[in-house]
Amino acid sequence: MSGILAGKRILVTGVLTESSIAFQAAKVAQNEGAEVILTGFGRLSLVERIAKRLPKPVPVIELDVSNQEHLDGLADKVREHLGEDARLDGIVHSIAFGPQGAFNFLEGTWEDVSTAVQVSAYSYKSLAMALLPLMGEGASIVGLTFDAQIAWPKYDWMGVAKAALESTNRYLARDLGPQGIRCNLVSAGPIKSMAAKSIPGFEELADVWNHRAPIGWDLADPEPAGRGVVGMLSDFFPRTTGEIVHVDGGVHMMGA
Repeated sequence: MSGILAGKRILVTGVLTESSIAFQAAKVAQNEGAEVILTGFGRLSLVERIAKRLPKPVPVIELDVSNQEHLDGLADKVREHLGEDARLDGIVHSIAFGPQGAFNFLEGTWEDVSTAVQVSAYSYKSLAMALLPLMGEGASIVGLTFDAQIAWPKYDWMGVAKAALESTNRYLARDLGPQGIRCNLVSAGPIKSMAAKSIPGFEELADVWNHRAPIGWDLADPEPAGRGVVGMLSDFFPRTTGEIVHVDGGVHMMGA
């Protein structure tokens, strides 16, 4: 099998629907020669059903990143599918959640905020550490962020959680770099996905892209972001780490 991920083994989290960036990343990864494993949370039957729409069959492992038992047993579950001497070449972290209260900045409680930060940012480190025994020189961890340099309409404490994720990425890159493991984020524009439906005022937020993306942006097309993820998983960026690659139609660099 040829392709930029030929022979690589990649674990992808966060596949809920075909409209998700995670699904597109898994699909492109398979098309580029990778062997893929998915993790799912909650409605595993839904994830398994969506997984059947990928080009090749994939195993699905249950994973709640806020459950330490799940994290502690994750490497062994991956070994069940890849073998005892298994190695993992890449991880896609596509996990974020904020309770409704996290989308009201002035009214959000610490309970709301701490949940958003734990699931959306701290889990990036948790997932990496859970799978570290399977990774080595040349492995790549890629997460998904939503540009946290500025304050967005309606995003509120989730924006703070993404800022925490972006900082976590830098520290993880610092600490895993000596082992030859790269850590990078793809900052994607908004996609009409299952996750988007849980964001109050998503349409107002997304409307920014209709006016400010110089190269254009399609809210219904997660493939460009999925390709960006696969690019960072590949060996084409062997000395790039702690980076945030924008796949957002150029909105991040536009002035007022």
